[in-house]
Amino acid sequence: MWWTYALLSAFFAALTAIFAKVGVKGVDSDLATAIRTVVILILAWTIALVKGGAGSITTLSKQNIIFLVLSGIATGLSWIFYFRALQLGNVSQVAPVDKLSVALAIILSALFLGETLTWKTAAGAILIIIGTLIIIK
Repeated sequence: MWWTYALLSAFFAALTAIFAKVGVKGVDSDLATAIRTVVILILAWTIALVKGGAGSITTLSKQNIIFLVLSGIATGLSWIFYFRALQLGNVSQVAPVDKLSVALAIILSALFLGETLTWKTAAGAILIIIGTLIIIK
């Protein structure tokens, strides 16, 4: 079932790039990121409240909180740079470079999380990097 959610994530990420490119035209990219963040904040809390997940907030450990905050900071910085890149470049160039995060996540998950790096996973990461280089040249 995880792959269904992953495919939906990819689909909505693609729509994000298209909608964002149109949305940042003539707008400060930081303001655009702030508006997007408010929408996501409202949507995420609505879903958490409706599904009942918000009630377990008191069970979060210190480690959960620290790493979720760090993830939030990384996400915010990613969005700020992504919107600025979209403002300056074409979606067909910015989106593939942004997706280098897939190859980087594979490498970092092996280094820091101890996940197994198989030859297929490593080859896939290398192909992503090569594909990105081809697109941006």
